[in-house]
Amino acid sequence: MDRLNRRKFISAGVTGLAGASMLFPQLLQGKNPVAKKKQLGFQTWVMREELAKDFTGTLKKMGTLGYNSIEMCSPPGYSQAGFGHLQHLSARELKKMINDSGFSCVSSHYGFSELKDHGQERIDFAKELGLTQMVIASYGLPRTATLDDWKRAADESNKIAELTNKSGVQLVFHNHNVELEKLDGQIIYDVLLDRLDPELVKMQFQLWVIIMGYKAADYFKKHPGRFISAHLYDWSGQGEEMVPLGKGVVDWNEFFAAAKTGGVKNYYAEMDFKYLAESAKFLAANEKKMF
Repeated sequence: MDRLNRRKFISAGVTGLAGASMLFPQLLQGKNPVAKKKQLGFQTWVMREELAKDFTGTLKKMGTLGYNSIEMCSPPGYSQAGFGHLQHLSARELKKMINDSGFSCVSSHYGFSELKDHGQERIDFAKELGLTQMVIASYGLPRTATLDDWKRAADESNKIAELTNKSGVQLVFHNHNVELEKLDGQIIYDVLLDRLDPELVKMQFQLWVIIMGYKAADYFKKHPGRFISAHLYDWSGQGEEMVPLGKGVVDWNEFFAAAKTGGVKNYYAEMDFKYLAESAKFLAANEKKMF
């Protein structure tokens, strides 16, 4: 999620989750309103406060909205951001909790420093958890970073990817809005795409950069096969106002068609809770376009 929005994120709380039965009365009969044939995912960051209070209970409640896949955040890497309570669990224990709640998990976000400092340890845990994708959430570079700093981070990513590749895990890089800014007349993201080894590092595209005038579809078409997943948002077209998927300015027909060219396999909604229920219905209605 965009760095500003992550800091601003205000959770709707467990009370809002309880309201899911009002949104979907068929849940009272124990029916899930969204068929679980495909993986309809959300990023756990947006529900971190609720997950910290009741991990499995929150997952089950999110399942009532139609989601059946999650993208995790590394418990040790995000220990100060709501995931520290999971650090005592083994990978097998965590996997069982996720699966028993009706969810699958093939991807997780990691801090860049933890992958540099504890790479093999994190890879071993990821393998046992059942992950096939390990995502660099951010390089964590300061605003004063030069283009050379970004290039060095990309070079380090290639080295980490050599390690993950040996274990059969795909390394992925996730963008925020900052990567679509310019340094020395060049878009940072374009420089990273040129610097990251396409054979080793895939990309996870965050759609929120649409507020800066950039479309995911353009990148998917320009760089076929470079992408593996996407974080989904929709935008009202005004300020930084989010809206449910399908209710904003994103051209979803173009997006889903281009996503296949880009190589996207996993989709994760990462929006305020109040938009997640309606967004799940939108994703379910577009399954054939997604997969």
